[in-house]
Amino acid sequence: MPAVALVVAAGRGERLGSAGPKALVALAGRPMLEWSVAALQRTAGIDAIVVALPPGVAAPAGCSGAEGGPQRSHSVRNALAAAGPKADVILVHDAARPLLTAELAERCLAALDADGGWDAAVAAAPVTDTIKRAPGGLGVRETLDRAELWAVQTPQVFRRAALERALARPAAELAAATDDAVLVERDGGRVRVVAAPRENIKVTTPVDLELAELLLAARAA
Repeated sequence: MPAVALVVAAGRGERLGSAGPKALVALAGRPMLEWSVAALQRTAGIDAIVVALPPGVAAPAGCSGAEGGPQRSHSVRNALAAAGPKADVILVHDAARPLLTAELAERCLAALDADGGWDAAVAAAPVTDTIKRAPGGLGVRETLDRAELWAVQTPQVFRRAALERALARPAAELAAATDDAVLVERDGGRVRVVAAPRENIKVTTPVDLELAELLLAARAA
C-alpha cells in the first residue's frame, strides 16, 4: 500500500549550540537532514517525502516542504496536511536521527501488518540501564523492570486514520506529547515495537554530534 514519509526538521537546536536550524547543522560533510532523506529515498514502499521545515528553508531535492510548528506534533500535523489524501500509511521520522537506515524503515513498514495488523509500529531499543523512578530527582519511589522497557526512537509508522485522530487533539496536548505514538495509545490504538539498534541515536548535544560523526565514519569504512 502507498506510504508517505514525514520528516520533522523544524527544531531550533539550542542544546546543540547551533546558531541556525538543527537539521541544517553540518554532519560528516552534509546537512544533518540529508542523511535521513537519503535513507528514506532508498526505502522500498515510500512514494513521497514531506519535510516540516523552519520558515525560509527550502526542502531537499525530491521532497516537498511544509511549515514547521511550535512543537513537534504540530509539525507532524502540518506535514500530514501537505502530504495529500492518497497515502494510507504514514512514516514519521525525526531529522535529528541521521543514522536511519532503509532496512530499519522497511522493517517498521512491514511490522504494521504483522500478526493481524496494528495501528502503529515504532522503532525502539531495549533499555540496558537500571531505571529508577524518583519524582523531582529526590527519593527513589521504585525501580522498574528493565526487561519490559524500551527506549522509543523514530521512524514510527501509522495507519493514516489513527494518526489523524491522534493529531486532532487540542494544541496543548499536542505540545506536551514527546512522540506521536503516545497520542495513538491514548485513543486506544494498538502500537507495537520494532527492535532497532541503539546506534539510531538522536542528536541533541555536541557530544551526540561527535558520536554520530564517528558512527557514520565507521559505517563508511
